[in-house]
Amino acid sequence: MSNEVIAIIGGTGALGTGLARRWSAAGYQVIIGSRTQEKADEALNDLKAVMAERGQGDLQVRALENLAAASAADIVVLTVPFAHHESTLESIRPALDGKILIDVTVPLVPPKVGTVQLPPEGSAGAAAQQLLGEGVQVVSAFQNVAAHHLQEGQGLDCDVLVSGNSKEAREKVVELVEAVGMRGFHAGPIANAAAAEALTSVIININRAHKCHAGIRITGLGGEHG
Repeated sequence: MSNEVIAIIGGTGALGTGLARRWSAAGYQVIIGSRTQEKADEALNDLKAVMAERGQGDLQVRALENLAAASAADIVVLTVPFAHHESTLESIRPALDGKILIDVTVPLVPPKVGTVQLPPEGSAGAAAQQLLGEGVQVVSAFQNVAAHHLQEGQGLDCDVLVSGNSKEAREKVVELVEAVGMRGFHAGPIANAAAAEALTSVIININRAHKCHAGIRITGLGGEHG
């Protein structure tokens, strides 16, 4: 069991609630954050109902408005659409100093979500680091994981690329990746988040062609990964 508190900002969607469920099951205290307390409460009640049906009714999850959630957490996870990326970061910025921010954002620009469209900063992760400054350790991860699989009760056949300027912060996120049942790999500085973010549009095209929920796997490992 872990005493660390994880706030999932924009945590009312399938990806956020999937992560909340899995981290809670792994022993972490989780907060679902939303722009309003009402929406956060609704997401929490829906999650509790689903988990009760599956015999997992003892979730360590609560609901708060975004800024309150970020303030109460040790680690903050951002899972909002790219259109709300900057505004959400600005709204929770006062609560982020000295913390790890895991940015899950992918710069998808509808309607052409199957086409790579990275922002001027190079990636959403790099944009977050530039906006927040070095007082916040931004780590990019989970872009290539299907929310559908996080919602399932079984294991995840998917690897996660973890990018960030702090090796120690990346190591903590690798631990969190492994806690939800996947393998995490150090992928270098935050500039390299562009690769994982761009891959999402590639995977969308694969999903469309094969009617699946594809992920990525790292092969050819001779020993310890990371």
